[in-house]
Amino acid sequence: MKKIIAFAGTNSKQSINKQLVTYAASLVEGAEVTILDLNDFELPLYGIDYENEHGIPENAYKFIEYIKNSDGILLSLAEHNGAYTAVFKNLFDWMSRIEGKTFFDKPMLLMATSPGGRGGASVLDVAKSRFPWHDADIIEVFSLPFFGNNFANGKIGNEEYNTQLKNAVEQFQSKLQVETV
Repeated sequence: MKKIIAFAGTNSKQSINKQLVTYAASLVEGAEVTILDLNDFELPLYGIDYENEHGIPENAYKFIEYIKNSDGILLSLAEHNGAYTAVFKNLFDWMSRIEGKTFFDKPMLLMATSPGGRGGASVLDVAKSRFPWHDADIIEVFSLPFFGNNFANGKIGNEEYNTQLKNAVEQFQSKLQVETV
């Protein structure tokens, strides 16, 4: 059985992106899905002086092991000022000190949502240009605008967006199947 990890690029306990990625994970069939929470991987702020004095924190190694041991990644990025959240960027920085190619060519469904009409478009643009340099195999990208209007009771209520996400999940799953042949 394929192993998928799903997480939101935020430490918000009420994260709309965690709600989205959890819903997307529920659509994946025939795979073991582990939903990760960045709050379980607390890290000091990255700095070369800290690394030289203390080394790389164990939580960075633990998170990168989840990536290594997975067959695919579902990631929904929260957007802060048009870019990644500080907590995600910090994790990304620490992991890149362990392994420069942090995503190990794993198939990825990249997502974002926001309360506004752009649905995290800016952070998705940043990730789409940056992640391939770190060996992300971005299969599909999904953006959900106006989260409060389009998501309720643990799922997307807007049928058009729900169909888009289901199609993206199908493409992600088909990539997982191709790689096993």
